[in-house]
Amino acid sequence: MKRETRLVHAGRNPERHEGTVNPPIHRASTILYPTVDAFEQRTERKYGDTSSYGVYGTPITFALRQALTELSGGARSLVTSSGLSAITQALAAFLRAGDHVLVPDSTYAPTRNFCTGVLARFGVDTTYYDPAIGGEIAGLIRPNTRVVYTESPGSLTFEIQDVPAIAAAAHARGAAVFFDNTWATPLNFRAFDHGVDVEIQAGTKYLAGHSDVMIGVITARTEEIFRRLKDGIDEFGDCVAPDLCYETLRGLRTLHVRMQRHEESALAVARWLAGRPEVARVLHPALPDHPGHALWRRDFTGSSSLFAALLRTESKAAVAAMLEGLALFKIGASFGGFESLILPAQLTASRTVRPWSERGTLVRLHVGLEATEDLIADLEAGLRRLAAVPADAQPAPMKLKPAKAG
Repeated sequence: MKRETRLVHAGRNPERHEGTVNPPIHRASTILYPTVDAFEQRTERKYGDTSSYGVYGTPITFALRQALTELSGGARSLVTSSGLSAITQALAAFLRAGDHVLVPDSTYAPTRNFCTGVLARFGVDTTYYDPAIGGEIAGLIRPNTRVVYTESPGSLTFEIQDVPAIAAAAHARGAAVFFDNTWATPLNFRAFDHGVDVEIQAGTKYLAGHSDVMIGVITARTEEIFRRLKDGIDEFGDCVAPDLCYETLRGLRTLHVRMQRHEESALAVARWLAGRPEVARVLHPALPDHPGHALWRRDFTGSSSLFAALLRTESKAAVAAMLEGLALFKIGASFGGFESLILPAQLTASRTVRPWSERGTLVRLHVGLEATEDLIADLEAGLRRLAAVPADAQPAPMKLKPAKAG
């Protein structure tokens, strides 16, 4: 079956649930056993689609995990309480004191914070590498390198990594390859076909799709890797409420059509911005002038809603005038939902290998499901406001409201 067909049918079994189209929600902390024998053997079933306690899942959890596995094409999947928890717990399951991990310099900022903060406190050394390094990463792999982390496109600046070359170098030295596939989803990047061992997604974004769910996804290439991940997550006690699993599974049913619309609309907006005099360049991997476009064409089957534009101004007042007056693009630090978002990107403190030095202001856009013509009109009005602000103007002081208790 094609992936869009699998998305409609995966994790469903109406015959087992009195004909209901969607699997029902089971809310439970306690699981009962009919015999002493069954209770004593509960730990032997920990890797199956059964649960000995609510924290390990309920039937809707297992239905979602099954659907996610079919979507990714891996061995088995797990869900966690957020995209960040999926990142941190997957890393924690593979790393211990004395180990070394390689992370791209363009990684999601909270991933960097976890590595430089938590992992460092627990004796794990992190080296950040140029995301364009490709197979030359072999020169950075040490005898104690356990994980080579990848994220493509890179956060905010959208570098495309040569994941197959990186994976080949890592596997030659016995290191596991992690990949954050939130931007493309498994619809547009087949992680396990490119040498990845652990695929991570913030299901909060495209998978759930409605900006109202927090959930993370980890999919393992093999059963052995899955068991290592599951043991680690079980030890942390992380879990996802059954209602959130239900809503994410419901979101999966429309993922294919939503991603198609996101891609078409984002490309239309990106091409329009590329022709504007206020824009120095657009950072979208699917555009031919993107530095990683050739790699994107080779490895990806499509793009998504998220890209960046470099404005020809460093005036905070001008950028504020543009962003704060937008009617459809709202200022917000997420993506993947039905509504369009925009934010000014902060890069100076988050790059150490290849510092960001380009003049201007980088803004990140998530193009939602609104009519493309309306979105372009909204941005056009915003760019007119930006151009009308004198270059040396300063923003008005921010007025802070008194903090409320709690």
